[in-house]
Order: sequence, then structure tokens, then C-alpha cells
Amino acid sequence: MWHFPVAIPASLGVWAVFMSVLITQLGMPVPAAPMLILGGTMAAMGQTSYVNVVCAAVGATLIADSLWFFTGRAYGRRLLNYLVRFSLSLDTTVRVTRNTYERYGAPILTVAKFMPGLGLISAPLLGTTAISAAVFLWWDLVGATLWASAWVIGGGALHDQIVQLILLVRNNGGTIADTFAAIFAAVLLYRWLRRLQFRRWLAHVRISPEQLDAMMKSNEPPLILDARPNAVREKESHRIAGARPLDLDSPDPIHPELLKRPIVVYCVCPNEATAKRIVKQLHRKNIHNVRALKGGLDAWEKRGYPVEPLPPDFNTAMAHILEDKSNEGEYTVRARLAE
Repeated sequence: MWHFPVAIPASLGVWAVFMSVLITQLGMPVPAAPMLILGGTMAAMGQTSYVNVVCAAVGATLIADSLWFFTGRAYGRRLLNYLVRFSLSLDTTVRVTRNTYERYGAPILTVAKFMPGLGLISAPLLGTTAISAAVFLWWDLVGATLWASAWVIGGGALHDQIVQLILLVRNNGGTIADTFAAIFAAVLLYRWLRRLQFRRWLAHVRISPEQLDAMMKSNEPPLILDARPNAVREKESHRIAGARPLDLDSPDPIHPELLKRPIVVYCVCPNEATAKRIVKQLHRKNIHNVRALKGGLDAWEKRGYPVEPLPPDFNTAMAHILEDKSNEGEYTVRARLAE
């Protein structure tokens, strides 16, 4: 049996797990997994119990997620926009989480903590829906228990290897705090580099609201695509004049007639993470003359540019891309471009 070095006093181990998980779930871009693994190792070495460690992690998760849930219920999409704008994780997109929730419902919380991007955004997003607080808390409890147990049990199962690692660090003049600091710094650096790479890419495809307004007044107005989810359109039933709905899941190519016009896409994602996905999918359809509206529909409205109500059939009037509409020679995109 390896002698477990005193990395964290046994009396503080549970509290260290609690604070680590709480800080992470409140939105700090640092991982809680290393502390959960260490807590599992401490439990395997008899310095604490598995139950106490898991309960500490679950309690911290429920506190943080409850705060996010009720804040989301109070502030709605404004809060989601803030989170997406300042999150260092590009995987944290409202669209992915919303689509996942619409497909699977509240049980998605059982695996949300294991999926990059869903952990932070799922609680405030569900707060903007009609789900009851009791149902949310139940499924969040299940998910938090599964997530915490997986890391803690893993730390217990690998306690020999973890102890060897701690001894190696100590023999080289380091401490467990140094190890954690190195892990956190590596995570922050990785996310910052991804954000920097994203912004550099985005600089080549973005278009400002002012530029779009000028294009719309020109002799060759662009084809404007509304990439908002249907659920958002139902709540915010207006659009940029002439915009057409876009179905990102359509495998069909866009008709060549439409490619003669410049294309501008917009969504409601403040950091244009959704726009990046849209542009890349259009690029895969060999459509390269496409730009993304900086700031999406929110920025357009904020600058006072006009919008118009959505037609009643905006989300339902779909047509195949190669379908010639009557004898008028007009085409729509099953990318789903409706009139």
C-alpha cells in the first residue's frame, strides 16, 4: 500500500471538493475533475469517504445550477447572450444545447456534465423554458450524481497511479497545488488560443450591420438567411426585411441561380459561433460568397435598422431546392428558404 502524501488535510478534503465544483459550475473556466479524482484517491486511502466526496460535489452542483436556472428564468435570452459572449469555450453554444433539449427533454441533464458546452449552458437555458423547477432539480440531481460518481470512483480505482504521480511531483520539489495550477493554466491557455483562432477566422467573414444596410440599398441586394432556431422565431416573430429561414440540416445543394447573389446569414449568437457553423456548412456546399452578420439580429435592431413581422408560414413554407415554383422560374432553397 502506498503511503498517501498529505496533499490536502483530510479534514479539508470534502470542503476542497465542494469549493472546486462550486467555482467550476458557477462559470469559472477551470476543470473540477482533478479535484474530484483527488477526492476519490483520498477516499480509497481511507482519509475520507466516497459518500462524503460525492455528496459535496452534488451539493455544490445543485447550488450553482439552481442559481443559473432561476437567473435564466428571470433574465431569459439576455443572460444566455452574456454567457456565450464571455465564455472561453467555443463549444458553449446555445443552439446545440437548445436543439439537444428539444429532442430529448429534461433527461438530457443526466449527461450534460459529460458533454463539452452543455454543462454550463443547460441550467440557464432550461430556466428560459416552461419546465418546472422540481423537474429540473430532479434530473439535475441525477446528472450531478452520475457525473461526480464517475470521477470520484475513477480516482479511487487509479489511486496507486495517482499517489505515484504525487510522489513524483513532490520528489521534484513541487506540490499538488503546483500540479493543479499547471492543469488550470493549460486549460485556460488552450481555450484562449481557440478563441483567438476563432476570432481571426471570423474577421474574414463578418459583415457589420452598417455594411449590410448599404448592400440592401444597392442594385444587387444580398440573399439574407435567418439561421435562428424555430423556437426563437416563435418568441421573436420578426426578421430583417426579406430574410428567409435556413435549415442547417438540409443535405441539398443551393440552386445555382441563388449563388449569383451575395449571401448574408444571421442568428442570435453574440460571438457568432453559430454563424461559423453555418458558413462552414455552406462552404461544404461550394458556396463561398457568404458573410455572417456581426452581432446577429440583436446588433441589427440595436442600431435602429428596421425589421418586419414574420409571415405566418415562415417556418413551414419549405420547398426543395430544385423545385421550380409554378412557371415563374423562382427557386427556393431547401436550405430551407421560404418566401
